[in-house]
Amino acid sequence: MTKARDLTEHRIDSEAVFDGKLLHVRRDNVRLPDGSHATREYIVHPGAVLIIPLLDAQTVILERQFRYPGQRNFIELPAGKKEPGEDALLTAQRELEEETGYRAATWQKLATTHPSVGYSNEHIDYFVARELTYVGARLDEGEFLEVLAVKIDEALAWIKQGTITDIKTIAGLFWLTHL
Repeated sequence: MTKARDLTEHRIDSEAVFDGKLLHVRRDNVRLPDGSHATREYIVHPGAVLIIPLLDAQTVILERQFRYPGQRNFIELPAGKKEPGEDALLTAQRELEEETGYRAATWQKLATTHPSVGYSNEHIDYFVARELTYVGARLDEGEFLEVLAVKIDEALAWIKQGTITDIKTIAGLFWLTHL
């Protein structure tokens, strides 16, 4: 078996291009594996979680909310960004309750994905939440959404129909077919 080439790019210097509330844009000068130099611009993201909340074996909780960048309503699984230093499971528990009003008795971590490897360091930790109890939603200020209880088969059909287009939600729903 041949040894894999080292494809690592090494940072020479870095500058902040933009520092916002959610996103931070960096521009780095790097040394490539062949010794030449290049510029890399990317978004620094704190990481996020996605929750697949199951009311029962056939029903999943989804959300419908307006997303400004896409200028339309999207149907998504509950999700949210991690606070600095926050454990991913604690983020998932907090976001599920804040957005949907549900608490889960059992949690299962499924995977970690990187949704935009070409321009962001964001990663998303996926969790399944079961044995849900409704305790009341506590949306963040300025957050507006509708909570939907949907049969899993219907949600999968919505992907085929183009009703659900959010990639993290599509990946999460496809995970359900492999549980």
